[in-house]
Amino acid sequence: MSYSSLYRKRLIPSECILLGDDVILHCDEDIIVTSWNTIRPKKELHHGTSCFYLKKGWKVSRFLREDGSLMYVYCDIVSYSYDEKTDSLTVTDLLADVIVYPDGFVKVVDLDELSEAVKEGLITSEDLCSCLVKLNSLLSIIYEGKLSELTSPLDQY
Repeated sequence: MSYSSLYRKRLIPSECILLGDDVILHCDEDIIVTSWNTIRPKKELHHGTSCFYLKKGWKVSRFLREDGSLMYVYCDIVSYSYDEKTDSLTVTDLLADVIVYPDGFVKVVDLDELSEAVKEGLITSEDLCSCLVKLNSLLSIIYEGKLSELTSPLDQY
């Protein structure tokens, strides 16, 4: 299994970007593993690797500095849509995110954006419920100390 194109769709701000420079390192029916450089250069963030959990609705990424040191693990709650005609996969960011720092500190972010998206009609109540269920299941794994199970596919690359 592979895809001709991989897109990242954001609701706030509204954008859909072809991840044309991302390198797909592994792809099967459960996960896609990619490596990438930042789209928009940032002070510390230089590059990273991501594991897209296709059946779970998560994207788990290691955000790395230029020297390869870990800034943090960044987890997006997402939905996936496949376009058979173009053989492309669009990953839609459902706004709720979890950051896990190297010292183990866990931070849930962007819930205000999720609320704004609901108010503005950018996300359906069905997608909101799905997002919250996915967020809860991800946090359960993290709080059980099993984040390494989610990042283990990234260890090979």
